[in-house]
Amino acid sequence: MSDVLNPPQDKPTSPQQPTKPQGKVLAVTSGKGGVGKTFVSANLAAALAKRGHRVLVIDADLGLANLDVVLNLYSKVTLHDVFTGKAKLEEAIIKAPGGFSVLLAGSGMVEYSRLTAEVRDDFLHVIETLASKFDVLLLDTGAGISDVVLFAVSQATEVLLVATPEPTSLTDAYATIKVLVGQQKRQNIRMIINQTARLGDGRAITVQLQQVLDRFVTAEPGRPVRLIHMGDIPEDPTVRQAIMRRQLLMQNTPGCPAGMAISQLALKIEETILNKDA
Repeated sequence: MSDVLNPPQDKPTSPQQPTKPQGKVLAVTSGKGGVGKTFVSANLAAALAKRGHRVLVIDADLGLANLDVVLNLYSKVTLHDVFTGKAKLEEAIIKAPGGFSVLLAGSGMVEYSRLTAEVRDDFLHVIETLASKFDVLLLDTGAGISDVVLFAVSQATEVLLVATPEPTSLTDAYATIKVLVGQQKRQNIRMIINQTARLGDGRAITVQLQQVLDRFVTAEPGRPVRLIHMGDIPEDPTVRQAIMRRQLLMQNTPGCPAGMAISQLALKIEETILNKDA
């Protein structure tokens, strides 16, 4: 797997690049489960890979990992094996459909349901080792505000918060934002609204959340929290079909409404995050 860990350097580098952190670490998270977070992570990775970026998705939901299910993949070596010293890190990285790489976590591992010093140090080592070897690291975190989730998010340069228009999802999204602001001093949170019914719903939801945050939440005195609307992914029956078939939407039906929305999301991430300070 050395070819995966050390992909060909096909992009020109500028003299300034060696002095800057190489690769962007983006956490894809959510306030509650069932909002399509892993679906977004996998298909966003495929859309970014299609645009020429070297992408690695890390299943950072260490206790209830399901990225392997979404991608219909099975790896003989997982993060669990790396953490326990049974395998080397490069052995756990495999190619996924869609042209990107993945690092899968073992599912149902009770020992990863809480953040121990060992888990923290092992995960930090993985991030530090891989961040310079890919253009983008996507951390598909667990849902909620457990210490394991919050630690994974803390390793990211940017946070992509996935929510749906349902009141429970928005309530949990607000709670998650409050914790990220309070504990990590996050000033910018990027919003992705999934399963929208009408064009513009996601932006309206983001504006409403912003108004509540303006009243009740600040990162620090004089530093208001800023929600950045990255895009909507509309309700689309093709999505459920892809999930049930364990296929990537961006590989099989990229021209469907949801697929086109994810392509636009990838473009916006490229323009506003990946090319920033380039």
